[in-house]
Amino acid sequence: MGGRQIPAARRLLTGMLDGDPPERELVATARWVVAELGAPERLSDLVSELARGEGDPEHCARLSYRHVLGFDKLLLIDGGPRHMLRAHVWHPGAGAIGEEDIHNHRSPLASYIVRGRLAMELYEAGAPGEGGIEAARYEESLSERSADWLLKPTGPARLRLTHVGQYTAGSAYALPAHTLHRAWCDTDVPTVTLFLETGSERRRHTDVFTPAGPHPGAVAKVPLDVPDYLGALNSLAELLRSS
Repeated sequence: MGGRQIPAARRLLTGMLDGDPPERELVATARWVVAELGAPERLSDLVSELARGEGDPEHCARLSYRHVLGFDKLLLIDGGPRHMLRAHVWHPGAGAIGEEDIHNHRSPLASYIVRGRLAMELYEAGAPGEGGIEAARYEESLSERSADWLLKPTGPARLRLTHVGQYTAGSAYALPAHTLHRAWCDTDVPTVTLFLETGSERRRHTDVFTPAGPHPGAVAKVPLDVPDYLGALNSLAELLRSS
């Protein structure tokens, strides 16, 4: 007999997030939804069901990978163009190509901290001569053939820091698509977040700013195979049970 958490999560996502509300309303609703689904017992049961091979592990494995920002990105529920629910597992001290990058997203997002702690900074683009942080700007898009990250340099830029925050277990945040931010694991134990992308529209590219030097023009996105995906889910389930 199949589990109950996968269809229940799909019903909640569809019931609350389908339609075309204004972005401000969508962001607030997404924050509530991701907190509901991120409740420790509920998320643990959902991940355990998926780790048993329920759902669509072949499809989810193809869309799960180690992100250039330094965390494991595991797809849990694919709601098509309107919402995708993922678990992010952040490992302290994990070096990554883009770990210092400031970026925005293709769609509104919400994130719930299940375990550990994240730090986050918000930025605004500034005009030349205004001071702030010097950075190289890129347009990031996905390759049509492989879904690798493609980075097109668009020149120098300046950014102004507008907010610094810490998010501990049990807290959530949500951001409109264009919001520039940087987040990282802010503790010496693994951090787990539940991450929700939503909205009927997807931007064709995102903006990436790096103060750390030039990036390569393309970064390979290596998907997990099914055994590695199920193994990562089993490890995540154990991590959640130990929280």
